[in-house]
Amino acid sequence: MADFWSNIWNVIWLFFWIFAVLVYLMAMFNVIIDLFRDSSLNGWFKAIWIIFLVFLPFLTVLVYLIARGRGMAERRQAEVARAHESANQYIREVAGSSTADEIHKAKALLDSGAIDASEFAALKAKALS
Repeated sequence: MADFWSNIWNVIWLFFWIFAVLVYLMAMFNVIIDLFRDSSLNGWFKAIWIIFLVFLPFLTVLVYLIARGRGMAERRQAEVARAHESANQYIREVAGSSTADEIHKAKALLDSGAIDASEFAALKAKALS
């Protein structure tokens, strides 16, 4: 065993194979996630892909990435866009409105006659504080 570690090329080769296995595992888990994310794929086809992943894992991942890679990327992109829009909507709800918006709304109420000048001044002071 000490002879194995004495040769630097053996160590580099070991690291290469560890890297290759980790890349393969990441690809396989992404394929599994994409299978369950895809609503256009029938349940039977999902089961067939999973069965092939169990019995021919490397070949199945390779075929899946070649055959469905573009759709995989599009589904991921759509999910990221939905998450981004959801986050933006949440931020808009939580952030409320700016000081200028509050004063503008108060001015619109003053112009419509819903409030008088003293109420406008109070709303403006509250917005500026």
